[in-house]
Amino acid sequence: MSEHNPAALDLARYVRPGDTITWGQTCAEPTTLVELLVQQADRIGQLRCFVGIPAQSALTADTVPDSLTVHSYCGAGSNARLHAAERLEIWPVHYSTLPALLSGGDFHCDVVLVQVSPPDEQGRHSLGLGDDYFSAAIDTARVVIAEINDQVPFTQGARTLTADQWAAAIHTSRPPGELPTPPVGDDTRAVARRVAQLVPDGATLQFGIGALPEAVLAELHGHRDLGIHSGIINDTAMRLIESGAANGSRKTNDPGVAVGGLFGGTRALFQWAHHNSAVQLRPTSYTHDPAVLASSYQLVAINAAIEVDLTGQVNSELAGGRYVGAVGGAVDFLRGADRSSGGIPIVALPSLARGQSRIVNRLSGPVSTPRSEGLVIVTDHGVADLRGATLSQRVERMIAVADPAHRADLDAHADSVLASA
Repeated sequence: MSEHNPAALDLARYVRPGDTITWGQTCAEPTTLVELLVQQADRIGQLRCFVGIPAQSALTADTVPDSLTVHSYCGAGSNARLHAAERLEIWPVHYSTLPALLSGGDFHCDVVLVQVSPPDEQGRHSLGLGDDYFSAAIDTARVVIAEINDQVPFTQGARTLTADQWAAAIHTSRPPGELPTPPVGDDTRAVARRVAQLVPDGATLQFGIGALPEAVLAELHGHRDLGIHSGIINDTAMRLIESGAANGSRKTNDPGVAVGGLFGGTRALFQWAHHNSAVQLRPTSYTHDPAVLASSYQLVAINAAIEVDLTGQVNSELAGGRYVGAVGGAVDFLRGADRSSGGIPIVALPSLARGQSRIVNRLSGPVSTPRSEGLVIVTDHGVADLRGATLSQRVERMIAVADPAHRADLDAHADSVLASA
């Protein structure tokens, strides 16, 4: 069935009480279908869904219906308010595990909502703005429902679907949700410059979401022959590719092609990606594959953190008692970079936040990345290479990259940190 009037779609014909539902995140969210789910869920019955990072989602703390239990791997964006309102269940899992979790086991998805492009001449619809983790659930779901949005690009590499692969579809014409480039402060820019100095020409880059990874990309325009293999492709990465600095010519895998799991940016990015063979989407099973990452020569993983303790444990989930981050793909990529020939597993952060040190004696939140991973910690005050370092060496190197005003206090507690490490 294909509806040109989206409001006429009765989800109760396809969605059953007790079903589990998932859909694409950020710009790949099928916004109209999610709006219909929010409107109709209470009439259908108890449901649960798995969501990712929101862009302009219809599912917020103010709109989530009582009948819908929401799960996610992250507390980013409006998810933080959902969690604070006790309407969000968090999965503290590695990103690479999500395809298997959503396609089998206790959280097997019964229904997948997809946003797709208009068809090509062969009748194929591209997943457009995100292949990512959710597409694995398409193969095992009982029902697939499509939103055919004529403002979604047809992107290369992304999975395609034909009309016989979904139970119902609606036609829409609306701008996809956007993730604009975040503002960058002077402290973040200072960290980014230090990270950029570590990146060799010819490196393959992975970068997380947020101001700091994007600031690093903006500092790399003087580099040569960089490649991109990341979970996300954003506007800043697009500009790096357009500058000629990231031509992918030395990539071990997919030479000449920037690879990502999803597009997270603005309309300019979407238009650029349309039928652009120089940038391609792949599912999480490929973008986060440990064998693919380890085989990538000079893989430089660039991920941010909320805080790091003196032994190298990283908290990227909890800030000020609020769940705002994720375990996500950081460990997947950091581990891959550590095993890559010439790779660098980087965790970067400004040394201060609101006057408080982000290099700490003990974390105020969970250990998102354990100290057993080989890491290079970068702040605005220096670089602490913890790979192969003993506990006492780690403490010394971490204090050296903390803000000078906090080093004495950190040093005063160093013995107790080592005693309990």
